[in-house]
Amino acid sequence: MMYTEAELFEIIAEFDIEGRAETIKALGPGFINDTFIVSTSPDMTSGKAPRYILQRKNHNVFPDIPGMMSNIRMITDHLRRKVTAAGGDPDREVLKVIRRKADSMNEEEKSMTAGDLCYRDSNGNWWAVCLFIEGSVTYEKADSPELAYKGGEGIGRFQSMLADFTTPLNETIKGFHNIRLRLAQWDDALRRDSAGRVREVAEEISRIESRREKMLDFWSLAEKGILPARVTHNDTKISNILFDKSGNVLCVIDLDTCMSSTSLNDFGDAIRSYANTGAEDDRDLDKVSMSMEMFRAYTSGYLSQRKNTLTDEEAAHLAFSALYITYEQVLRFLMDYIDGDTYYKTAYPEHNLVRARAQNKLLLSMEEQFDEMKAVVDELMK
Repeated sequence: MMYTEAELFEIIAEFDIEGRAETIKALGPGFINDTFIVSTSPDMTSGKAPRYILQRKNHNVFPDIPGMMSNIRMITDHLRRKVTAAGGDPDREVLKVIRRKADSMNEEEKSMTAGDLCYRDSNGNWWAVCLFIEGSVTYEKADSPELAYKGGEGIGRFQSMLADFTTPLNETIKGFHNIRLRLAQWDDALRRDSAGRVREVAEEISRIESRREKMLDFWSLAEKGILPARVTHNDTKISNILFDKSGNVLCVIDLDTCMSSTSLNDFGDAIRSYANTGAEDDRDLDKVSMSMEMFRAYTSGYLSQRKNTLTDEEAAHLAFSALYITYEQVLRFLMDYIDGDTYYKTAYPEHNLVRARAQNKLLLSMEEQFDEMKAVVDELMK
């Protein structure tokens, strides 16, 4: 729903920001959350006028917003302690979440887990605020090996700093990257055949089935704890890393999807994003492949921060995680096509099928280069 400017000012007034909010403007397209940037009046003494990010959190995607904010509090508190101990600037190197004003909270909110980090308005929508990091730079795409290296460095540092974080996190999206659950949903979708499309995609279905056992075998390593549960970001695209103007990594942002799982999920999803020579929904499959140059660059950056905190089993399965995550995405796109396009937004009737075929081509390219991928990991782990 749309909010008036007056309503947005009422919402930001619930939070303990410095100064007085002067302007609130929409920021970005808002695919999941509605995001606004809040400018404040300069402080009379310091002259500072910090800006803030105000977000309406999507409770359809994240049913437990307080649980999500509790995760973010625990993770950022841990990171801030690490940055402070290292002599860094926690307000620039860690996302800073702004608390509610104590006198604006009722007793129920005060007793709620992370109730001081989020506000529920009269329409039932949840809001949260964080400090805007001035002088930061973001990139929509890693278009060079140098930038891919930096992206790997950013996620690797994030995970390395959280390697000793052992507190269980709330599962804000049930079964995320759990291929056993996804395949159960897949089997149900095939039985339903809601859109009558199963017959036309028999070849694509056979490709999913031919890899089923291999993917379940990988996931069983996580279920058994052979691949340890760690903090996972779950959305490791480069736009979720802030850089300074010199090109150095500042911090990882957009922590809404952080949960506990194998950290290999984050590596695999990053490779799926960074190393694809085509578009996720490329109609021209000749353009789609996995770039070994980009794979090496990202992996080199990642392991520069992470190799001392990975177990032998994690290192041994690092390359395969890229195949696992890409397979999952093939399955999810094709499943949504079979279901009649009920989950992903589509631009045309066969969009999900095009996505599934493009991701399958990427997966094939990874499989063809898998031995080389493993060799790169082994080399960089030394």
